[in-house]
Amino acid sequence: MVTLDNLTVSYRQHPALHHVSGSFVPGSMTAVVGPNGAGKSTLLKSIMGLTPISAGTISVSVPRQRIAYLPQLAEIDRGFPIDVVDCVQLGFCGARAAWGGVTQQMAQRALEALHAVGLEGFDRRAIGSLSSGQLQRVLFARLMVQDADLVLLDEPFNAIDARTTAALIALVQKWHADQCTVVAVLHDDRQVRAHFPDTLLIARELIGWGPTASVLTDSALRRARTMAEAWDESAELCQINSEPNSRVAA
Repeated sequence: MVTLDNLTVSYRQHPALHHVSGSFVPGSMTAVVGPNGAGKSTLLKSIMGLTPISAGTISVSVPRQRIAYLPQLAEIDRGFPIDVVDCVQLGFCGARAAWGGVTQQMAQRALEALHAVGLEGFDRRAIGSLSSGQLQRVLFARLMVQDADLVLLDEPFNAIDARTTAALIALVQKWHADQCTVVAVLHDDRQVRAHFPDTLLIARELIGWGPTASVLTDSALRRARTMAEAWDESAELCQINSEPNSRVAA
């Protein structure tokens, strides 16, 4: 589904991701973990084409409209004047022709998605009036109507209660059962071990990638922490020697 080949992403020539290679296979469900500043969010943004690549390539086997992306809650403008149902219907943008409106079928699907996430009757509430957990449910409903082949989630369970987390994990597991490819940035190792079959552990560089039980070992986690503690933002700039950067989508 997504192949990284010697991927390097730099900010002001300091690497946020450094020579990372590997693949997310179709139908996989992978947690991306690592210390703060390890490049986890940068990885998702690179796949989406939101962050320039310094070196290497990213190959994505599905078109952009078949990819759903959930940024961190902190990046959502909660003051934007939009109703809950209109926010969910934004998930149909990739399926609508230019200037096309929302069909009756789309409107019904949006209401069904809100019902599925436990927000029936919230359709005309402003998103700014919602709690963090309620807003995250709305954003998951928007993902549901996108019906994507690849779902990228950046800290989807951060700052929400346990009940909401359990409900959203159940949705992610359903997507996985339906052969959707899921990549999620997470911080809770217990959630990863309990629910995610595969794990990518990074600390700007690749530490491990594969079955969760074999990646989240004590020695690998120690190595990631040691690398994080050794980061020097004032170090000499990274000299990148590679072919011109590129991002390829089918």
